Amino acid sequence: MRILHHGAVNGVTGSCHQLDVNESGAISSYLIDCGLFQGAETAGNASAKQLQIDFDISTIQALVVTHCHIDHVGRIPYLIAAGFDKPIYATEATAALLPLVIEDALKIGVTRDKALIAAFLAKLASLIVPVKYHQWIALPLNLTVKHKQDVSAVKLKFKPAGHILGSAYIEFDLIGKAKHRVVFSGDLGATYAPLLASPRSPYRADTLVIESTYGDKNHQGRKHRSKLLKQLIEKCVADKGVVLIPAFSIGRTQELLYEFEQIIAKNQHNAIWQQIDIIVDSPMAAKFTQKYLEFQALWDSEAKRVVNKGRHPLDFEQLYTIDSHQDHLAVINYLSSRNKPAIVIAASGMCSGGRMMNYLKRFLTEPTADVLFVGYQANGTPGRDIQTYGPKGGYVVLDEERIDIKAGIHTISGYSAHADQTNLVNFVKRMHHKPKHIRIVHGDEDAKLALADKYRQLLPECEVVIGKA
Repeated sequence: MRILHHGAVNGVTGSCHQLDVNESGAISSYLIDCGLFQGAETAGNASAKQLQIDFDISTIQALVVTHCHIDHVGRIPYLIAAGFDKPIYATEATAALLPLVIEDALKIGVTRDKALIAAFLAKLASLIVPVKYHQWIALPLNLTVKHKQDVSAVKLKFKPAGHILGSAYIEFDLIGKAKHRVVFSGDLGATYAPLLASPRSPYRADTLVIESTYGDKNHQGRKHRSKLLKQLIEKCVADKGVVLIPAFSIGRTQELLYEFEQIIAKNQHNAIWQQIDIIVDSPMAAKFTQKYLEFQALWDSEAKRVVNKGRHPLDFEQLYTIDSHQDHLAVINYLSSRNKPAIVIAASGMCSGGRMMNYLKRFLTEPTADVLFVGYQANGTPGRDIQTYGPKGGYVVLDEERIDIKAGIHTISGYSAHADQTNLVNFVKRMHHKPKHIRIVHGDEDAKLALADKYRQLLPECEVVIGKA
């Protein structure tokens, strides 16, 4: 067995890992995710090189998708264009979301030709194999008689990762003279996050490939961050200004809506919370929110109790969803002239595109406006620049235009959909049969090194390495 990395080793984007299961040669392999590079990880490289599939796909028997964030699935169109014609395994919810994500990616980055997009989506649909959580399935294996077979069967199981709807970590059982279990974490969710249940550790992992986005940090607790969110919003809107929250359409947006509905429900006599408009300006987010509603069976017990009380945490009175581009521009003009506070949630989460760009260009120069970051900002993205230089009175370049930052800039790390250092350590600590080999990926260098130190302290006999391309 060997593991190759085609992304997410020099940062947190471009997740793409290859599991070769034959010691005597690359006869059968499986691809885990095929994501897009973003931010500084594209610096100095032509965009085409970042998109092309520059590794051999001839031995790959299947693609396995952990979840459908663009940095985990964005290169799938290029994989298929390179000749990939094998099954794409995903959880049932991810299988439902994936065509929406890929369609949006094609429209933004490839073509607006409806016929071409429809043809590609039909091809994608023919390859997707939905799989239930907790169910072992056999994977295709190339049993070439010309080679010594070290592995005679490969099984796969998806386990809930608590990151976004449908997200999973993956257990591979490689069965030969002995059984070897390889676990790929994908992106693990934080404990006590709203809507989705926290991930539970696998019973066993012989080899673990694990993310490290927050490998050197811990989030605020749920009660503290909810209290902080309420206080921060109240402070921001005291001057009747606009609060901009860059958020990914899948996961973060729905969690924020859940939290805002909770705050509104608990503050029935607070004029601010009974009057404030919450605007989701993202057609994609609206589609994904509908999928969250369709898959309520995957919600955690707390969210289900809210629904049983007759409340609608993702569809409430003060929530407005903007669809068309014309309405998007009209909302910006409306917010520019009115004297009433509003919260705007829009993509992209790292301010690297999408409708949030127009809001930032209009309101970053306004002292009454505020930008609230609730998720990780990758190095080299406009979001990281705003987060870093905004509090110092600096500027950011958006679409080749210098924008001086006069708006208030705030960060609440607790709303990240990623596990923090304690969560990542506990994920390993709570395994009954702990890994002999841990490979750390998907993090900045400091985060990976800090997490590696924690794992070495926890498991002195375990081989802990940083993944390399």
